[in-house]
Amino acid sequence: MKFIDDVRITVQSGHGGAGCVSLRREKYIPKGGPDGGDGGRGGDVVFKATTKKRTLYHLQFNRLYKAKNGAGGQGNNRAGKGGDDLILELPAGTLVIDAETGEILKDLVEPDEVFVVARGGRGGLGNARFKSATNRTPRFAQPGEPGQTLNLRLELKLLAEVGIVGLPNAGKSTLVSSISSARPKVADYPFTTLTPNLGVVKTHRREPFIVADIPGLIEGAHAGTGLGIRFLRHVERTRILLHLVDVAAMDPDDPLRDFTTVNRELDQYSQALAQKPQIVVLNKMDVAWAEDAAALFKEAYGKGGLLEISAATGQGLEHLIAVLCNHLDKLDESESETQG
Repeated sequence: MKFIDDVRITVQSGHGGAGCVSLRREKYIPKGGPDGGDGGRGGDVVFKATTKKRTLYHLQFNRLYKAKNGAGGQGNNRAGKGGDDLILELPAGTLVIDAETGEILKDLVEPDEVFVVARGGRGGLGNARFKSATNRTPRFAQPGEPGQTLNLRLELKLLAEVGIVGLPNAGKSTLVSSISSARPKVADYPFTTLTPNLGVVKTHRREPFIVADIPGLIEGAHAGTGLGIRFLRHVERTRILLHLVDVAAMDPDDPLRDFTTVNRELDQYSQALAQKPQIVVLNKMDVAWAEDAAALFKEAYGKGGLLEISAATGQGLEHLIAVLCNHLDKLDESESETQG
């Protein structure tokens, strides 16, 4: 399935039904008077966040989404039926943006969160409402109010606590499949990952947490090169970045080249993104020259805290999960203190 994370649509709420002009003319009721009923309310356009959908793919085939109009009022004081609401399900993590002004109308973060984006028009009042001592037979009623029409841009940002970044073929998809039940497509060619993959990591140390395999970044990604900024935006919501470095493809003359390339793209896209907590992990430690390559990287890096793993064989993964849990726990404590 093609990954769709940015779509433009138009939504239109229902028009209110017109009020009715009616006068009772029953045989044995000489003074029947007005009995026109009110028009029905137009339907709302409602967005509902759900975990059942991971993309905005289902919205790309239709650009206009309309709720039902309210029915007109009828005689004998019968009100028109209200128009049915139109409920559109969106993946949790979708930004609802006014395409005309750029204003963010809603950030649908929590599953089952509901947002009425366009309210239906009010139904018009029937002529029975306008009867008075001075006007016993009003022969007019209100038209229904028009619905709202909005041009919207929907932008999906994944919700994950840990975002895995790195160059193509660093082993991100393999890592996700090794530490969670996710089974992303894995192959030995650039841009295997065309959609961000989510995996749930279950551990006895804390509540399960979500990791996102962000498609590989290349030089110029912040400006749209390669898969570009359409995937950089998904890293923004993560709490921790796991920077995966492929030691098998490391340049001995410039060990930090790949590492620096990715960090430069993150920084040029967003300084706030570049300042997120980052855990540096050397992957593919199962290859024959891995120890020598890791030593070169450590010397050039000049700091501690590096982790060494092999996503393919499982080497070091238990320790990696423990480190991620510790970092997330510290963030939880820090956020609790701030809110307190």
